[in-house]
Amino acid sequence: MKLLMFYSLEFWVKPSEKSVPNAPDHPIEETFHKAVVIFYHAEADDAGRRSGVIAKWVKNAKWLAGKFGTKSVVLHSFNHLSHSKASPESAAGIREEVRARLQKAGFEVFETPFGWQNEWKMHVAGESLAKVFKEI
Repeated sequence: MKLLMFYSLEFWVKPSEKSVPNAPDHPIEETFHKAVVIFYHAEADDAGRRSGVIAKWVKNAKWLAGKFGTKSVVLHSFNHLSHSKASPESAAGIREEVRARLQKAGFEVFETPFGWQNEWKMHVAGESLAKVFKEI
């Protein structure tokens, strides 16, 4: 699993083209403020390490959110961080568990539409910790 995490003062996203045929329709554009935005890439071997991957992802998301005092997290599938790719079903299952754990911990979690190409615009804070890459 690869995580590219940002503390974003503003993140705007608009679905533009469906890339997974059975993905649900999602024509709504959205804007999020003062949120941790996590671009994630699930790799083929993540399914075999599922519980550890989920625990580390949640820990990293909570850590970065804590640094900026936010309870808002945006999850964005970004299959451009590795050559190895998990199946869409495996990636979605891991993402759903991460979402559930973060929500249980009091976070408001949003997801960009899975299975869609998206247009987006992001205003990232200037602090060094506002941009973090993790390989888990």
